[in-house]
Amino acid sequence: MQPFNIVLIEPEIPPNTGNIARLCAATGSSLHLVGKLGFSTDDRYLKRAGLDYWEFVDIHYWQDLDALKAHYPDSRFLYLSTKVARSYLEAGFRPGDFIVFGKETKGLPAELLDANPDTSITIPMPSEKVRSLNLSTSAGIVLYEAMRQTGMLG
Repeated sequence: MQPFNIVLIEPEIPPNTGNIARLCAATGSSLHLVGKLGFSTDDRYLKRAGLDYWEFVDIHYWQDLDALKAHYPDSRFLYLSTKVARSYLEAGFRPGDFIVFGKETKGLPAELLDANPDTSITIPMPSEKVRSLNLSTSAGIVLYEAMRQTGMLG
């Protein structure tokens, strides 16, 4: 089966990206880094979070989301946000989906979510005291649910 694609738009925190790179290596998923990164790819914290798994990460860099989407015109993009109501559990994941996350401090732009209401999803937050989960935690939760739904966990 075709793996999933994790897309990070302008990630800001090196350890989050490193942890997600390791997640992608462990699951056979591709990692797509989009736009201006908030760190250097030589950052020691980025490298440390990914440990010695970097050689197993299928990583791609894109100038912007439009360039990525143009390269994969027939693919489905799912947008994760705290600003929408539809749960990721209802997403009906398909192998090859692109799972898109925004930057840690701002998330995805409202206009992107508004333009894609049918493919915008969230991780429900039972407590009103916490606004969102850590980016790498969120990526792990959603990716493993996508793999479970598509029978990729064995």
